[in-house]
Amino acid sequence: MAQLPAIFLLQRSPAIPLLSFCSPLFPSFPSSSTSSSSPLHTLSTYRIANVRLGAFHAKIAAGSGSVAPTLPELSGGLKDIYECCSIWRWKGYSVNFFVKGTGPPLLLVHGFGASIAHWRRNIGVLSENYTVYAIDLLGFGSSDKPLGFSYTMEVWSQLILDFLCEIIKKPTVLIGNSVGSLACVIAASATQGMVRGIVLLNCAGGMNNKAIVDDWRIRLLLPLFLLIDLLLKQKSIASSIFENVKKRENLKNILLSVYGNKESVDEDLIEIIRKPADEVGALDAFISIVTGPAGPNPVSLMPKVTVPVLVLWGDKDPFTPIDGPVGKYFSSLPSQLSNVNLYLLQGVGHCPHDDRPDLVHEKLLPWLAALPAI
Repeated sequence: MAQLPAIFLLQRSPAIPLLSFCSPLFPSFPSSSTSSSSPLHTLSTYRIANVRLGAFHAKIAAGSGSVAPTLPELSGGLKDIYECCSIWRWKGYSVNFFVKGTGPPLLLVHGFGASIAHWRRNIGVLSENYTVYAIDLLGFGSSDKPLGFSYTMEVWSQLILDFLCEIIKKPTVLIGNSVGSLACVIAASATQGMVRGIVLLNCAGGMNNKAIVDDWRIRLLLPLFLLIDLLLKQKSIASSIFENVKKRENLKNILLSVYGNKESVDEDLIEIIRKPADEVGALDAFISIVTGPAGPNPVSLMPKVTVPVLVLWGDKDPFTPIDGPVGKYFSSLPSQLSNVNLYLLQGVGHCPHDDRPDLVHEKLLPWLAALPAI
């Protein structure tokens, strides 16, 4: 999550997302009833090649929405992910990254408060046919969290572009969630040569709530947000809020409120979010992101992106609701841009890849297989 709803900062029972949630945190609002199996825009732009989905995904494809959610095995759990990470030095900072598999490269980019391990249920499936890279953005996960650093969307997008050039060195498909999606959009709009395509999972409208003033729900609370910004710049107040939010039980309640599939909210997920928040510099990153500039807006950037785009949107997202300005904009894109395909995922929250990975893989794998060869 990257856009933290300031309204929850004042609640007795905290609900500030410290995970890949990067949109306005509001209660769920009614959204489109479009079926998850019906694309808002067909894949006719691209030839769908045959692709091996695996036994489970084939069952999903052949069946219907009646198949009960089943979570992929974690093959060794989080320990395997953590132990296989490496360090890349970027502008004097240590950036944590992961790589597994062989084939065309993919780069996974998490959202606010999350990290590489948030892709725990996707890495195994994707690495069967692709070289999967995942990165901890500066300020998150096991990457450096420099004190006093000013975090911006532009910093993260430049980090992605430099990673493509220095580490991957091939045209790559970028896959992001929430604020990670927005960072991918910024990167793709800046260069087409190193980006082969982008996949956006509930894309954020900006780094924080300042980006979505077109939403009446935000305009109504704008004075409160400005007050929250002022309070958060007082470190003692920010620290008290931060410490309360990252308590295990509070994090669990937050996660349960933003995941459609409650079975996905397990102890590993809580630890993925909680552990990095205990590191030196995590509080500074939190303050900088919440109070900093919103950064570029996807509305001005998407027309500049010419590579294929797949948008997957959980219809139960309380942070970037499909009926909010960001959701409405992306819903309209397939009719405006021929390179964009969009699907609603029913019963899914803000983090589709971890909430219902089966539904994400059902749409993602054929789309990836249909991309023009490198």
